[in-house]
Amino acid sequence: MLQDKLLIWRLQRGSVDALRQIYDKYKVYLLKLAITLTGDACHAEDVVQDVFLKLAESYDRIGVHGNLKNFLITCLVNRIRTLRRDGQRHQAAQLDGSAVEKSHDRPPDQWAVVNEQMQRISEAMVQLPVEQREVVTLRFEAGLGFRQIASLQNASINTVQGRYRFGMAK
Repeated sequence: MLQDKLLIWRLQRGSVDALRQIYDKYKVYLLKLAITLTGDACHAEDVVQDVFLKLAESYDRIGVHGNLKNFLITCLVNRIRTLRRDGQRHQAAQLDGSAVEKSHDRPPDQWAVVNEQMQRISEAMVQLPVEQREVVTLRFEAGLGFRQIASLQNASINTVQGRYRFGMAK
């Protein structure tokens, strides 16, 4: 998109306003994706903030001809994977061996950004295996094609299509 290319160009020249405009344009979109992928509004907010910090730190890696939206989606998915992996390591390292239980109760104020339907979808998506949840979310919410998702997941198109099909069936 031409507007995104202009924003990247301005950001690379030190425009703080360009960063603010990118944030304003994509924050709700990324938050929606993050809530669907994590199943937790607070966790999703933290992930989105991390993504914009990453953008501020590495804006020079996008390039004027790069796709800003895809860059942000890739950062979001990678950040969620990293946090999930780190969380699994932390759980495995606990000395007492007790499992950390994730609460699915959400205070109403956390859901001010999303409507009731989004909450039901989020709760259903949490039940899916991570790979299937990613494919379904990236296909529906981000509008990515199977080829792009396969690249993000480092998997074949057939594998991604299978994950999508099984995720939709569940």
